[in-house]
Amino acid sequence: MNKTIACLTGLLISLTAFGQNDLSKMKIIQAKSKMVSIRDGNEFKQNWWTITPSAKPDIYETSGKRVTFITDVDSITFKTELNKEYNFVILIGRDSAWTQIKNVPSKLEILKQAGGYTKTDTVGLPHFYYETFQNGRLRDVRNYFKLDSIAGNGNQISKILNVMYWVHNNVTHDGGNYALAEFNSIDLYHYYKATNKGLNCRHLAISLNEMYLSMGFKSRYVTCMPKDENDQDCHVICSVWVDSLQKWIWIDPTFAAYIKDEKGNFLGIEEVRERLINNRPLVLNEDANWNNKNKQTKEEYLMKYMAKNLYWLKVPVSSQFNPESRYRNNVNKYVSLLPIGYSLSNMKDIGTIVYDPEYFWQKP
Repeated sequence: MNKTIACLTGLLISLTAFGQNDLSKMKIIQAKSKMVSIRDGNEFKQNWWTITPSAKPDIYETSGKRVTFITDVDSITFKTELNKEYNFVILIGRDSAWTQIKNVPSKLEILKQAGGYTKTDTVGLPHFYYETFQNGRLRDVRNYFKLDSIAGNGNQISKILNVMYWVHNNVTHDGGNYALAEFNSIDLYHYYKATNKGLNCRHLAISLNEMYLSMGFKSRYVTCMPKDENDQDCHVICSVWVDSLQKWIWIDPTFAAYIKDEKGNFLGIEEVRERLINNRPLVLNEDANWNNKNKQTKEEYLMKYMAKNLYWLKVPVSSQFNPESRYRNNVNKYVSLLPIGYSLSNMKDIGTIVYDPEYFWQKP
């Protein structure tokens, strides 16, 4: 009884200091464990949320219409509406966590609200360059990884997929690790083998991109960015030109993912973005996964994660060996494709800004 009173007293002091909420109007649930499960619509996230009393409030964003927080001893459910907030308190021991559910537009809705593109004069814009496989550094990549054996004897698409799967299956992904290595496929692989620390998506895409270039494929890695400049999470994948299709195709080594349309045709990044915006069919390969542990679904990977990260795109002008050297003076330039009406204020290394996808996705 005294413990509960102490918790409530501490909570009242905390909330009064913020001047935002009245304790008497906030619902309270109990917890013994810091881990909380969440049911968001039809999705169940087991032990997905960590109670954080220091956050005031600790905000959970949703686009769903019904959200339930489930602790080890209690639960609470809210029917939510767009742009509204729902506050409650989780009591854990002597701590209290002011928690807030905020209903916001989905990542897909934000993408759909993006401006369009426009045809622009390309005079004076950078010319994209793709290092050829005759370059000695790329020959080293091809020989070091024995890529001819890995790629096999099939057609170009078969080789592209075989090499992607090799990278995915032989190098662990760790999105929080920034490798202490030169940013080329050989040094990054040495780093991974020596430390057993996974590579982030950028390192994986750079590595795979070099392998494709070493085999004579025109390829580049593409940084896929969210609208929110404060969002530190982006994703980097490869875009590979397929001669037989005369188009770029989506290749993601982090999730061993590629995308097709309803007729089985491979799609490129811009096609996927356009289809997301216009609710057209998209088919994710069945074996897409993270670190051979978590299967990826179209809903999670495309409709949420990549819908968020396809608001604007950035590519290096020069697709080459060691494109973003960590220790050497090897500064690359970039081109960024933005939707009309969108501007960037704090982003570094955005390079040349364009609004013309035809220029950005021109044939190599």
